[in-house]
Formats: sequence, C-alpha cells, structure tokens
Amino acid sequence: MSIIVGVDIGNSTTEAAVARIGDDGSPEFLSSGTTMTTGIKGTVENIPGVVQVLEEATEAAGIEISDLDLVLLNEATPVIGDVAMETVTETIVTESSMVGHNPSSPGGKGTGVGRTVHIRDLENGAPPEGPVIVVVPQEYDFEVAAGILARALEAGVEVQAGIVQGNDGVLISNRLPTPLPFVDEVAHVEKVPLGMLAAVEVAPQGQAVRQLSNPYGIATLFSLSPEETTHVIPIAKALVGLRSAVVIRTPAGDVQSKEIPAGSIKFIGENQSLTVELEHGADEIMNTLAQAQPLCDVEGESGTNVGGMIENVRQTMADVTEKPLAEVNIHDVLAVDCLVPQQVVGGIADEFSIESATGLAIMVDTDRLLMERVAETLSEKIGVPVELGGVEANTAILGALTTPGIDVPVAIIDGGAGSTDGAELQKGKPVEHVHLAGAGNMVTLLIKNELGLERFDVAEQIKIHPLAKVESLFHIRHEDNGVQFFEEPLEANLFARVVLVTDDGLVPIDTKHTLDRIRTVRQEAKRKVLVRNGIRVLRHISPSGNIRFLNFVAVVGRLGLDFELPQMLMNELSPFGIVVGVANVRGELGPTNAVATGLIVNYCRRRDDAT
Repeated sequence: MSIIVGVDIGNSTTEAAVARIGDDGSPEFLSSGTTMTTGIKGTVENIPGVVQVLEEATEAAGIEISDLDLVLLNEATPVIGDVAMETVTETIVTESSMVGHNPSSPGGKGTGVGRTVHIRDLENGAPPEGPVIVVVPQEYDFEVAAGILARALEAGVEVQAGIVQGNDGVLISNRLPTPLPFVDEVAHVEKVPLGMLAAVEVAPQGQAVRQLSNPYGIATLFSLSPEETTHVIPIAKALVGLRSAVVIRTPAGDVQSKEIPAGSIKFIGENQSLTVELEHGADEIMNTLAQAQPLCDVEGESGTNVGGMIENVRQTMADVTEKPLAEVNIHDVLAVDCLVPQQVVGGIADEFSIESATGLAIMVDTDRLLMERVAETLSEKIGVPVELGGVEANTAILGALTTPGIDVPVAIIDGGAGSTDGAELQKGKPVEHVHLAGAGNMVTLLIKNELGLERFDVAEQIKIHPLAKVESLFHIRHEDNGVQFFEEPLEANLFARVVLVTDDGLVPIDTKHTLDRIRTVRQEAKRKVLVRNGIRVLRHISPSGNIRFLNFVAVVGRLGLDFELPQMLMNELSPFGIVVGVANVRGELGPTNAVATGLIVNYCRRRDDAT
C-alpha cells in the first residue's frame, strides 16, 4: 500500500490530489488542494507553488509530505499571450491643438468659436475684440470665474465658451446670464495656446459631439481648404463618441500622423511556409495557420509590432528554459480581433482614440527535459521521488471519467489560464489530444484592452462575475433584466453604479462604460477565445476532423467554472447533435482537479499493465 500525489501545474493555479493505492491497485482518494502557480508554467519557478499545494493537500489528508511514496507531475506546456496592434494611427500634436474627453460635468451645450484668452486678461486687460474662448486654470474658484465672465459679458465681450482645468464646468455655466459650453477637467490647461482660433462643443446629456467629430464640420468652423481638411481627419476620428471637445487651430496646422506597422506573421509548416499580414485580421491569420499545419515554428516580421512581440516571447522562454534562442519553437497561435483605446500623443486632456488591434496568444513547444529538471529539483527539496505522470490532456480525460454517469467514447475540453487542451478517448484506441494557445488570460486581456482598464485584476473580476445596475438604494437590475429588492439600504457609493455580483456582495466597477457595453465586451471576448478554441480543439481530435462524429463532450478545468461559457458552448455545438456538459470529477469536485486526479488514475493503469 502506498500514498501518491498527482500535481497539475497550470498557468495560474496548481492543483493536487492525494490517494492511497490499495493492494489491488485501485486508488482511494484522500484529499485535494489548490494554490496559485508561482513562475511561468513548466519552469523550476513553479516549485514553491507545488510545495505549498502539497502541504495543503497532505494536511487535509492528515499526513505529512514525508509520508508520501511518490509525486506525479503533469508535462506542463508554457503559454504566453500578448497583443500586437493593427495599423494604429498615432496622432501627434506639436503645438497643442486639441482636447477631447468625457468629463463628468461639462457645462452648457452647443458650439462656440473664438480666440483663446486667459481669464486674467478679461479681469485686468483691455476687452479683447471679437469672439473669445476663455481658459480658466485651477486657481480660479468657480464663483470667482463666473463673476469675472458675467462682468465681461455685461461689458460687451463676446465670450463664446470656456476651457476649465477644474471640475467646475456646470457650476460656472449655470451662474452666467446665458449658459455657455464649458469643457472642464482639462488636466494640462497650461498647454492650451493663447491667441489661437478655437472651437468648443458640448453635446446634450446622452449625446455625442457632432460638428467637431466631423472633418467637414471642423473645416466649416475654421474655413479650411481641402488640403487642410485632410490634416484634421485624425482629430475628428479621436473625438467620435465623446460628449465634449475642443479643437484649436495652430499656426501651421501642426498635426502629423504616422502609421506604426503591424507587420506580418510567417507560419513555418512541415510541408509549406505561409505569410499573412496582421492587418488582414484574425480570421485570415487563423485560416493561414490551418493551411500551414502541421506547424513547426512561427516568425514575425522584424522591425514591426508583431515581430517584436514574437521575439520577446521567444526570448522570455529562452531565459526561463536556458535553451538557445534558435531552439525555442512556437507550437500554436490564436489570433482575435479587438478594439482598444490608444492615447493621443500631444493631447492635453489624456485623450484616447479607438483603434483596431489583433490579440495573439502564443504557445511554445513542451520541453520534457525542462520538466524532468523540475521533477528532479522538487524531489531533492521534499525528499520524495517525483516523476512525470503524463501529458495534460491525456490525464485530464482520465480524471473526467471519474464523473458519475460518464463513459467512453468521450471528448473533453480543458481550459485554464493560458491554454485550451482537448482529448478524445474511444475503447481500444489511444487517446487523441491537442494543446492550443489561448484561454482565460487571453479573455481577461481583451476585456482589459477593450474597456481601457488600468488593472488586470479588475478585468479578471469582470470576466468571472455577472453584472447589475444599482437603480436605487433598495433595488438593483441584473444583466438579465431581473430586479432584486433589499430590505436594508445599499451603500450610498453604489447608487447608479454598474456593479459585479459576487459571493461577497456588490462590487462597483471603476469605469464609465454602461452595463450593456461591459457585458458585450465580456461575452464577445469569450466567444473569440474560449468558444473558438473549443471548436478548434474538437476539430483537431475528432475523427477526420469532423465534429459530427463526436457524441459526448465534457468541459473540465476553469472553463467549467465560468457562469456562462458552458451554455455558450452548448449553443454553439447543438447544431452538430453533440451532448455537452460540465464534468464532476470524483463526483464532488466539479470540473476542477481533473488532471491531478487523472495522473493518479493513469499511474494505476500503467502499473496494472506492467503486471
């Protein structure tokens, strides 16, 4: 009788299963454990996380690590995801020429055109001639500023609009005899050039600027020639969808635009090599990849975004594996299209322009020698024999088979943080398996980029929790349009906010995006990565590549824990007549621990075969 542990090292979590092997060779599972993965998956940096999960699992089983007879590790496959931009137009403003953002309190509405003047010139100097746009720095209190402007208007100064550094647009506008458009929260107001012709537009609540987001509208306001109009296209593009904006005409129309090349990807296959431009989009990239299969390696065009990204991934893996750079080969690529906000260089209010991008997840070939080094180092650290127990997908399907009511033939989709794996098992035949790049981390990356979030962990929470809108202090409206009432009032800071519905309560999201926008981005990210990769997995492992030959599919890993993904997969696969469900490993763990459990089942099978 012996006690063994199966350890599954994933991109974000490391799981363990402890079992006692009886004299008849059957396993009696004692406990399990989960902790965060340390380091890049498949490297010696994983060892602290493995030791931690071993301590957790053995403590739950009432034993010590020293009581173990064997530790089995999965053959971990490193995956790195990154984003390469597709033909991004970077707008450079050389003498400050535009502001465009969505402050919470712009004042008034409408459009004003005039020359920029500092508010002190209205207070102390001679009244300027012609229409003016007033620039109000932070040091001017809203009441003081409103008083100066009111007196200037009474004196006949043609004040058309204002640019305010503080959050006082509404307060100033409401104190004037006739409300005027004011753009506020302009962080770098000192960069606004004085004496220049400018236009300010504030749209009504719930609408977006029209004239300043239209190149011809700008041309009308500034009497531009056709050639000059072409120069303001990047400006108009950056202002689309914003509630307030300022455009300032500099002496030479000093707006430049340059293209940052996205580059091309070269897929090197066993039979042929094919090249595709990144700007052609994700569908074309994935179609080219399919034609180049079986894949040997991937190269990116030097001097471009994608070339730098791919070589950075290769260098990172060379560093952690201590292999020569030329020996690090890329095994798979997942490409997805997305839209990301890009900061406009030279703007004075942290303006952003929405640009197209292509997200790439890249998988590096499994290095068994590296994993053997991990096993050897771990064995020396804990004083217990450690060996590699099998390929992830093969062991995951054995773990999934511990689900009550399941039997062969069966296929699994195993998704974690970095990769989506699949396996198919039929009686009397070897397991067919595949490892593909892209999973949960790629979804989080897309959510973060498309919503313009600063923190990865906020995007991660959006990915895993449903949404709601707090409509009053006593009720919320869930994203499925259901209403929930509360007997006690909610916290005041939640009012009118979009929140995440978590087990610990309602968590507000620090963003101005609407609930519908956040939900759409979340679901589209999952479709582009997880659903697409699920279909790719099944095409790889199904007989003759035809999904219709599959009967039963079980979802394991973190994919199975997602609150909406299994249903999305079911809807996608229903036309093929496939039964899709979430595994329940060992009848109690749900879709988790499949690989760790499968390592032990595989060990018992191999031992039986040997005897």
